[in-house]
Amino acid sequence: MLNLGILISGRGSNMEAILKAVRRKKIPARPALVLSNKPDAAGLAIAEKLGVRTAVVESRGMSRAEYDRKAMAALAECGVTPRNGLVCLAGFMRIIGPQFVKRYKNRILNMHPALLPAFPGLDAQAQALRYGAKYTGCTVHFVDAGVDTGPVIAQAAVKIMPEDTADTLSRRILRQEHRIYPMAVELFARKRIRISGKKAIVKSPARQKNKRL
Repeated sequence: MLNLGILISGRGSNMEAILKAVRRKKIPARPALVLSNKPDAAGLAIAEKLGVRTAVVESRGMSRAEYDRKAMAALAECGVTPRNGLVCLAGFMRIIGPQFVKRYKNRILNMHPALLPAFPGLDAQAQALRYGAKYTGCTVHFVDAGVDTGPVIAQAAVKIMPEDTADTLSRRILRQEHRIYPMAVELFARKRIRISGKKAIVKSPARQKNKRL
């Protein structure tokens, strides 16, 4: 069984979407830990209400390397290992370091509010508006050593309206995030993703062989 570790910094609405998909048995995985770098993150209470173990490793005043060591130790203690774990970044407002990425190679997912490779980094919605893009959206991708450069698993497009602000656009994008993030986790859990170079290739579901009665 795949063990999920979800990292949050705030409310964790994508975390909630993933956990509810697990409860509906859409995702064959065990939510092992919700970890926050902020003790007042609202998502911790949501996770506890859903019966998921939570932990806080506060990041204030801590180096990236030190924080990553403590976060990885907390994940490993709950069974989220490089062998049978998946780490989902869900509004985690901290860049994870190279040792973390190396340890969980091809086992860390992230949601970005743009159609990568367009508009990577911070304030993606504002970037899209500033450049006059007609469409933007969201992307679930594997985390690698770069900034929003890992292989893309799933995307959803959102049309930009003339009256949009960064806030109104963000809300519409978020609805699509809640749809495709659980879908990407399910694909991973069902072992339907293969990485080839910079591409994440989604395999078709295996067809069941006809059985004789």
